[in-house]
Amino acid sequence: MMSKKGLGDIWVYLSASPLLWLAATLVAYLIGVQIYTRTNRNPFANPVALAALFLVILLVVTDTPYTTYFNGAQFIHFLLGPATVALAVPLWRHRADVRRGALPLTIAMVAGSITAAASAVFVAHVLGADRETVLSLAPKSVTTPIAMGISESIGGIPSLTAAMVMVTGIIGAVFGPLLLRWLKIRDDRAKGLSMGMAAHGVGTAISYTMSPLAGSFAGIAMALNGLITALAVPLLLALLL
Repeated sequence: MMSKKGLGDIWVYLSASPLLWLAATLVAYLIGVQIYTRTNRNPFANPVALAALFLVILLVVTDTPYTTYFNGAQFIHFLLGPATVALAVPLWRHRADVRRGALPLTIAMVAGSITAAASAVFVAHVLGADRETVLSLAPKSVTTPIAMGISESIGGIPSLTAAMVMVTGIIGAVFGPLLLRWLKIRDDRAKGLSMGMAAHGVGTAISYTMSPLAGSFAGIAMALNGLITALAVPLLLALLL
């Protein structure tokens, strides 16, 4: 029977391999998807939230630094860029629907983007957060690559922004469907728009489980929210701070 020291040596060897953490991330997500499916897509069994929880437990138990994990999983992080650019695809496919509802869509997007940024900045400022933290929270409702770019350009902390983006997405994906059901919103376009606006990538993934149309409009909302936030946040911060 292998000793604990032997197992420890094997783990040290494996943990140095980038492929280990890439594989661990994929396996954690697949397990989360299985649980989500088996619980009849219960919002509290969100696969992204479960995968993040599994990985945090694994890192804590194995005493692995986050930098070691990220060195292995950075390929997934790299794919965020192309995935963000690919959001143009649903926008193009549903361009006719977007043109027909251009006015209400524009009003909803601008109102949602400004509210998301302003509320985060206001609450953080009132609670006494320092300036860097406040600036880092402003783009928290935008997908990660855009949010980190905005954060860096306005003087925030990109890593803190990335963490808050993930937290925002998970909370939105868990409670968003419940809120939509409670409000009796049945239009898939409205559902997708709300989820994409409030919970960016995670919300978009959940929207696709509702219907392809909801997922497409969530992708549209995520893309336009990123554009509006990038333009509006510097002006908003100048007014608020």
